[in-house]
Amino acid sequence: MARIGIIGGGAFGTALACVVRRSGHATAVIWAREPEVVAAINRDSANPIFLPGIPLAPGIMATTDLAEAAKDSDFLLLAPPAQHMRAVTSQLRPHLKRGIPVVTCSKGIERETCALMSQVIAETLPGTPVAVLSGPSFAHDIAVDRPAGVTLACADRDLGERLAQAIGTPRFRTYLSDDVTGALIGGVLKNVIAIACGVAIGRKLGESTRATLFARGLAEMARLGVAMGARLETFMGLSGAGDLNLSCNSPKSRNTSLGIALGEGRKLQDILRERVTVQEGVHSAESVAALARRQDVDMPITLAVDQVLNHGADVEEAVARLLAHPYHYDRVTAK
Repeated sequence: MARIGIIGGGAFGTALACVVRRSGHATAVIWAREPEVVAAINRDSANPIFLPGIPLAPGIMATTDLAEAAKDSDFLLLAPPAQHMRAVTSQLRPHLKRGIPVVTCSKGIERETCALMSQVIAETLPGTPVAVLSGPSFAHDIAVDRPAGVTLACADRDLGERLAQAIGTPRFRTYLSDDVTGALIGGVLKNVIAIACGVAIGRKLGESTRATLFARGLAEMARLGVAMGARLETFMGLSGAGDLNLSCNSPKSRNTSLGIALGEGRKLQDILRERVTVQEGVHSAESVAALARRQDVDMPITLAVDQVLNHGADVEEAVARLLAHPYHYDRVTAK
């Protein structure tokens, strides 16, 4: 029975607290920025702002003090928005004991630097063992204990096995991998491609279009990953095709629902203004497009999403540009 710290009091961080309590750990301590979130968790055993309608189990506590969340924890689950990872882990550094592993659960890439979350953590928490948790897992589903499978990626196999055992339950299944880069790339790209699929739904382009975007989006994900040193088979698994399938096929996905709204003709800023949760694909698209150019990888769907989100491109024009893209051999490693 251990004490586990969860850094991030959003929907997924709160759901992970439910998971680790079910996996047998005595205490889950959530760090959240928002005092109202902390108060609701401690007072009402609920997080009505980010995970409404889900009662939290006894043994789940919250704090606004990073030192308290890290204190005596066997490991930490890091679930802040990706664009806040650097600031949060920099603040965490004085409070994290040497050798305590961290598991990043944030599915994004840092703007400006194009750094993956593992790279951000290596800079801000040098020498800290790092693993990645990624896969098809909506926060609501795992909070109420619906069955789900995820990838637990760690370069150190022994540590990965220990973390997989410590986090997993019979209904939250952790499948071990040593492909950290592949797991991270899958989590980033699925958000971007989900926006594209949402646009197709919003424009009423049909299921064939959405399926085409899914398949070609998976090819883009794999091409970029392989160019960055990941293994192709990783993208056929839970943190690749599995997560992409969930996000692209459900309007419950924050990124897909945002794409639907864009496809229906709404303005991005109006959509974001109404939402309290983060749509990671919005923040990641520009950096992924930059990575594609840096790695000389053909990623037309990603570039189209970036143009719409960040460069004022008209949705109809972006769709037309995609349809005019030259044909290639239908394999994921082709340019």
